[in-house]
Amino acid sequence: MAWVTKSSDEQYTPEPAPREYTRQEKASNWWHYNKIAVAVAVIVVALIAWTVHDALSQVQPDLQIGYVGMQSLPEETADALEAALVPYCTDRNGDGKVVVQLNQYILGFGEDSEDADPYSQMAGLTKLSADLSADTETYLYLLADPEGFQEQTQILQYRDGTLPPEGETGDWQQMVYRWSDCPVLAGLDLGSYTVFWDTRDTQFSSQELVGPLYLGFRGNWAEEVPEAYTQAQTLWAALTAGATPPAEG
Repeated sequence: MAWVTKSSDEQYTPEPAPREYTRQEKASNWWHYNKIAVAVAVIVVALIAWTVHDALSQVQPDLQIGYVGMQSLPEETADALEAALVPYCTDRNGDGKVVVQLNQYILGFGEDSEDADPYSQMAGLTKLSADLSADTETYLYLLADPEGFQEQTQILQYRDGTLPPEGETGDWQQMVYRWSDCPVLAGLDLGSYTVFWDTRDTQFSSQELVGPLYLGFRGNWAEEVPEAYTQAQTLWAALTAGATPPAEG
């Protein structure tokens, strides 16, 4: 058997004491291993702050109006329409200002839908269906095709405030007024909108653009009458005062 022996001449050196890192070195080391987590946390906090700020600063409209047509209204026309209707509305939510909001649904019905952009058509139909399903506070609608709109949605009431039987389309011509046949609407100052042609731009009348549209009113089939419905009804009466019903045929 072999024996292992220690040499009496062997020297042993004690292990050196652990190195003390400077504060800067410690911070640098910590940042090396945690910088990704810190970056993610900063992004999350920023997103939360942005969401809260957006929710708190968002202006809630006192009245909402829907527009349904194949082409969106120009921005100048939409802005002018919202501003022109403010004097006819009240501060329903009590925030110290009166805000009218125009919601646009780019959508065609019947044969018109065949020529429409399929993506815009799907987006418009989805948005309109979602808003109606959520019991939107929109009761007044500007319609390019009131017949197609009523056949699709069956939500309009008659001009006198009565409702067609639930589930039935009813007579759309008894439910709407043409914009140009309403003295109040036809008298609104909507200014003009700009169309760009190659190297020049041309101004067109916003009144002439919206003149062929129809104004309809979404009925209320619920037992309770929402406050938004009551305000919209007051506005409907004011905007259609002296209006001539459209000719049937």
